[in-house]
Amino acid sequence: MSSEQHARPGRRLRHLLLTIIASLVLMPMVALTSASPAGAATNSFKGFNWAELGDNFSTSPLVVQGLSSSDSYDTVRAKANAVYDDMASTVGANTVRLPINTHTVSSNWWNAYRGAIDAATDRGFKVILAYWEDGAASGGRITNMAAFNTMWSKVTNQYGSNSRVYFEPMNEPHGYSSAEWRDVAADWLDYHYSAPDARALIGGTGYSQDLRPICGDSRFNGTMLSIHDYAFFYAERDYWAHRNGFEARLGNCASRAVMTEFGAPMNNGLNYHSTAGTDNFVNHIRAVTDEMREQGMGSTYWPALGGKTGNIGYDWYSMFALSGSGTNLNLSIRNQSGADRLRHGWGL
Repeated sequence: MSSEQHARPGRRLRHLLLTIIASLVLMPMVALTSASPAGAATNSFKGFNWAELGDNFSTSPLVVQGLSSSDSYDTVRAKANAVYDDMASTVGANTVRLPINTHTVSSNWWNAYRGAIDAATDRGFKVILAYWEDGAASGGRITNMAAFNTMWSKVTNQYGSNSRVYFEPMNEPHGYSSAEWRDVAADWLDYHYSAPDARALIGGTGYSQDLRPICGDSRFNGTMLSIHDYAFFYAERDYWAHRNGFEARLGNCASRAVMTEFGAPMNNGLNYHSTAGTDNFVNHIRAVTDEMREQGMGSTYWPALGGKTGNIGYDWYSMFALSGSGTNLNLSIRNQSGADRLRHGWGL
């Protein structure tokens, strides 16, 4: 049993006492401050998802594209630095969202995989560590709660003190009702107190689509929020229907939200600068990046590398093509107009 597991009942009490003390000390300033730690914009998050080729739903340790399960810690660091160099130089990225599962963290691979985390934080990148359910047939629910908590205890004990590492308890918790998911997420905050609330990203309900139930639950007032939005979630829409739907699902919590997944085809020559309004993917990308820019929201595009391969050997949403060998890895942008819209959403 980890040290985290001994103090679960006291965390909410400590939070309550700290809240009372802070309210007394800062009472004259109440009209000038926000109760949320993320009252300011979140657009300091400018980044990408780095995924396993074939997607992150796996019953094995996760090895993101470009890495090999035989790599050492130093090799992973060198490869990761090559990837991050190009993410930064081509589009100005400063954030990476990395997947974990229970098999990853409980295996020897974790000791090497940490090189991708450490390389990012050492260069000043933010890192979002997000849990993917352990297998595609898990139905959007945590497969093994004991293993899940053991995993997160290990991760938060190791990185809870690193201010550049953020923790997303679960990616797309669509197997839970709204009430069930909120209870699971609130229990996670209680259980894993090494992860500060202000660096926890709680996913919206469904496929992390809707923040309104989370935003309205006071148990999450101190956290950040994670939202996903894809054109395929909904019927074909024009620009304003995409934008209004996304804005509605943000609720009143855009200032605390990071768009941790969104994307569209980058391999078929779509012009994401076009205002013709004839393509559903273009309408969607223009709508969500305009909304993010206006709201001051950060994002991590899905994906930089990795993801579903289909019959072409790579994810057609992937922003980059990977070339090179060994630790000499190189990224090239698949669609410059798509990259431009991503930067636009970041406020660049």
